[in-house]
Amino acid sequence: MNIANIITFGRLLSVPVFIWLLVRGSTEAAFWLFLLAALSDAADGIIARQFHLQTTLGEFLDPIADKTLLVSAYVVLGSMDLLPLWIVIPVVSRDALIVGGAILIEKLTRDLRMEPILISKANTVLQLLLVLAAMLPNVFASPTGPLIPMLSTIVLVSTLVSGGTYVYIWSIRAKTFEVSKREP
Repeated sequence: MNIANIITFGRLLSVPVFIWLLVRGSTEAAFWLFLLAALSDAADGIIARQFHLQTTLGEFLDPIADKTLLVSAYVVLGSMDLLPLWIVIPVVSRDALIVGGAILIEKLTRDLRMEPILISKANTVLQLLLVLAAMLPNVFASPTGPLIPMLSTIVLVSTLVSGGTYVYIWSIRAKTFEVSKREP
């Protein structure tokens, strides 16, 4: 296990602590922990690429850590009425779709390649920003005004486009697999 994987694993381990802090009302501590976890998402990838530390473990662990962190944050913040359900449901559903689609593609093709697409990376950044924005009023005692509805709408669009793009890519891979399977 290298430093990039340790950072990723640390992000995964931060999830239950983040949830616990939110549930017990320590929103400020939860905010800073989430910010650190969000920054670690960028750091582990940069370190892995710059120092040629990419591993199969990292390829699988990174998206699991991301999805665990984000789904947990959206569910808890939604249950606390800090995020509207109309954004929580699509975000959680998209991640379920991606996990389910990846499992299905692996079962069909025996070739699971974890290749994030640009819109998905942008979507992750937007989702992370929305979580931080949702906690802002409880951390800095300042109203967010139209920030949450506006950012939620942007996240909704990026979530739908990202999820749709994955479905499109997977359908092409499945068709390509079917054609190659039939050829002698």
